[in-house]
Parts: sequence; structure tokens; C-alpha cells
Amino acid sequence: MSQSDICYLSKFILSSSESCHAMTFTYGVLLFFFGLVLLAALTGMMFRPGVWYASLNKPAWTPPNWMFPVVWTVLYVMIAIAGWLVWSAVGFGPLLWLWFAQLALNMAWSWIFFGRKNMALGFVDILLLMALIIAFIIISAIVVPMASFLFMPYLAWVMLAAALNFSIWRLNTG
Repeated sequence: MSQSDICYLSKFILSSSESCHAMTFTYGVLLFFFGLVLLAALTGMMFRPGVWYASLNKPAWTPPNWMFPVVWTVLYVMIAIAGWLVWSAVGFGPLLWLWFAQLALNMAWSWIFFGRKNMALGFVDILLLMALIIAFIIISAIVVPMASFLFMPYLAWVMLAAALNFSIWRLNTG
């Protein structure tokens, strides 16, 4: 299949009237967003739970360890696509900066909680992250509804993570 065939097929599937050059640029930007969330994932991989986390008291409803990378992989794909959709619709503006800010807090949490072993500050970080996710969902619902929809599972998982962070903090505070 030639590059022009792929371009034609992409235009047909996406119902796009964009030129192939413009679509190539758009897909390049999508790869940029995937790269950004890959950095966030790598931060999570650098600061792993380890022995310290295993030794902590946890609530009975704690998800199994294998579930975290599976869920985060799916969520990071959705987060990247949401950022790309916002960029495609409105470019660099307040909504995209909100997307960047939530990703920065997302990246910081693993370092704070697992790296610094600071459960209280981790809880503050995750509450701020939750607030930014909610703001993104509300604002993007008006401008780019699909981006808002893509962030809803992310909000649900972060709410669970916040409850888990708080519970672990409380169970392990003397």
C-alpha cells in the first residue's frame, strides 16, 4: 500500500477534507502527545512501589498490583488522544495548558508518594490532580466533548487512587 493510498484511506475513515500534508502534521502532533504521556509513564516506572509500599498497611479493597500498569496504559492512551483532540480543535490555549498541568501533577505523584515516601504530600498532589481533571472535563465538554468523555475513566481511577492514598496514609500514621 502506497503513502497516497494510506492518506486516501485515512481521509475516508476520518471523513476529512484535509490535505495529506496537513494530516501528516496532525498525526505527528498525536505522536508528540503520546510521547508526553510516555514520559509520565516512565516517571511511574522510575518510582516503583517496591519493598516500602509492600510493607505498608493497606485497605482490603486495594486493587492487585498487576492491575495498575494495565489500567494506566489504557488511561495514558486516552489522555494523549484527549490532548491531541484539544490541540486539533483549539490549539495552544487555556484548555491545553490545563491538560499539561494535570499531566505534570500526574507525573509528580509517583515521585512524591513512592520516591519521597511522602503520603501526605502525595494526597495533596492527587487532590490537585483531581481538581484539574474535573476542570478539564467541564471545560472540554463545551469545546471538545470527546476529550471530556476520554477523561471520565481517568477521573474515576484517580478518585480511587486518592481514596487509596488517603487510606494508606491514615493506616500507617502513628
